[in-house]
Amino acid sequence: MADAVIEHRVLTDKLGVDIDPELLSVALTHRSYAYENGGLPHNERLEFLGDSILGQAVTVHLFVTHPELEEGALAKRRASVVSTVALAEVARGIGLGEHLRLGRGEDQTGGRDKDSILADTTEAVIGAAYLSAGADAATALVLRLVSPLMADPDRYGAAMDPKTSLQELAARLGVAPPVYEIAADGPDHNRVFTATVTVGDVSERGVGSSKKQAEMAAALLLWRVLSSRA
Repeated sequence: MADAVIEHRVLTDKLGVDIDPELLSVALTHRSYAYENGGLPHNERLEFLGDSILGQAVTVHLFVTHPELEEGALAKRRASVVSTVALAEVARGIGLGEHLRLGRGEDQTGGRDKDSILADTTEAVIGAAYLSAGADAATALVLRLVSPLMADPDRYGAAMDPKTSLQELAARLGVAPPVYEIAADGPDHNRVFTATVTVGDVSERGVGSSKKQAEMAAALLLWRVLSSRA
């Protein structure tokens, strides 16, 4: 019990909002854990709620702060900020993976670093914040989490299409195009893919529930590394 209280305090301090402990526990519970433990509540309903709150908060913020942008440009920016890859990046930034409640199989096959699980859990936490602290607090949480993404215009294209962005960056740097290697693990119904992408002498790895997701995750990580050097 004491450990649960400490974990709750650690995570809410990172988030900057006081979330009801029971709601936060549900938000962190993946369906694989729920099924293995007698059908406990899991985070998919909170994810549904959080997705809506996330979209509204980002849409309003972009609309108000960028009066110069047309609808198409606003839509692209919003899509890049609320994408699975972007939300997984946010989750890693606050160490959300270490707090997840996963089933044994999901945990053993890299679920704590899987983009889809991290993104879904981030949305569930936003939903829990809304129910615990209200709309204003939930909106403030969203903007705290995604403000670094929105403040970096160079990443918009990369978040939308990291593989193409990485290829274009490699061409600008005058090095060979990216090379991808894929490995798969786990049973057929729950495969986990790990992609390793290399440009020159630099490599990064990404994990996903499909080859495409894994390659996109790896490409975005390597794009970020190479962009910082460029």
